[in-house]
Amino acid sequence: MNYLSNEARAEQRQMQRKERAGDQLELKDVMDALSKRDNDIKVFAEKAGEEIKAHGKILDDTKTILDGLVKDGLGLQDRLNEVEQKLTRRGAPNEEGTKSIGEQFTDGDDFKGLAEKGRGVARMRLKAVTSITSATTGTGGVGVAIEPTRVPGIIQGPDRPFTIRDLIMPGRTNSNAIEYVRESGFQNMAAPVAETAAKPQSDLSYELITTTVKTIAHWFRASKQVLADVPLLQSYIDGRAIYGLKYVEENQILAGNGTGQNLLGLIPQATAFNEALRKDGDTKIDLLRRAILQVRIAEYRASAIVLNPIDWADMELAKDTTGSYIWVNVQEGGQPRMWRLPVVDTNAMPQGEFMVGAFDMAAQVFDREDANVEVSTEDADNFTKNMVTIRAEERLALAVYRPQSFVHGPFADPTP
Repeated sequence: MNYLSNEARAEQRQMQRKERAGDQLELKDVMDALSKRDNDIKVFAEKAGEEIKAHGKILDDTKTILDGLVKDGLGLQDRLNEVEQKLTRRGAPNEEGTKSIGEQFTDGDDFKGLAEKGRGVARMRLKAVTSITSATTGTGGVGVAIEPTRVPGIIQGPDRPFTIRDLIMPGRTNSNAIEYVRESGFQNMAAPVAETAAKPQSDLSYELITTTVKTIAHWFRASKQVLADVPLLQSYIDGRAIYGLKYVEENQILAGNGTGQNLLGLIPQATAFNEALRKDGDTKIDLLRRAILQVRIAEYRASAIVLNPIDWADMELAKDTTGSYIWVNVQEGGQPRMWRLPVVDTNAMPQGEFMVGAFDMAAQVFDREDANVEVSTEDADNFTKNMVTIRAEERLALAVYRPQSFVHGPFADPTP
């Protein structure tokens, strides 16, 4: 085994600090860019709403800008995932001048007040994961992590990148419900008319749609001693709580069935794929183009395609008669695009199904409360057991303005 000299180890640590500092600067740049993108989308979404009221549609210039902002957001999300993965791989050493999330947590005013009083409630932006104790065995045991010498960082489970929300217009609400008027029918009787003849009458009908705000939440217990002894662990706890919320959020936005406290997602409200468009010998790639056509026939323009990763891999692996890959250069990869549209692959989409739609203008997510956390010692027998309860939750609503602009269907022919 080769051992590093003290000087070499010092140089190695210095290099790691520089690399981590560079990653953190890049992370800040990406977060700033995402924040600006969200603000821009909000501005143009409001403008689009005004144009719909005034003209009955979104003007081409505004739609082009919104399309560009959504596509830019997908690229920024990829950069964010890449930077976060690099930071995770580099671990989380306790270095001077660099505060871990755990240190930020314990430095917060709410947590300091809770620590001084020994009881009460603290609210903060950082969230949590499982019942954590100092034991070295059993579910939730982290005794090994408290040993004086340990490998930096935490080996956590796989994370799903969340992308569906980024396709949709963002919004905010202070109410418990969203109401909007949707055109339900239009009988167009416009026709050339002689100078003195009666003009034909067209008929319009409307319906009032109401969608309510839903809550997504979960909670965990943690030992107060472990939170104090292992600040590094807090970043892992916090991350998993928020991850849990976003995991369910993506499933709800895409496929929530609308019953009880579930959102009514995009798939249940989408228009079924028109099987009359299917032709003998159609591949998955052909069917996606026909779904895009169906959206266009409905007078909308699709902005993205959502697929299961397995189906997307099948398409990327498609070869021509010479054995060459059709869609991608395996040495360089490429942007996930098909038929000029960005492709989002997510396990939230069932295998064998697809959805194509005008995500950027036909649906909107309204946040009532951003993801937040509350920590309390005054829950059940926490006081006697020296435990704290950590609860993470968010509140949101989903409005689908134009169901005809979303097309969902199976790749397999459902007819016998």
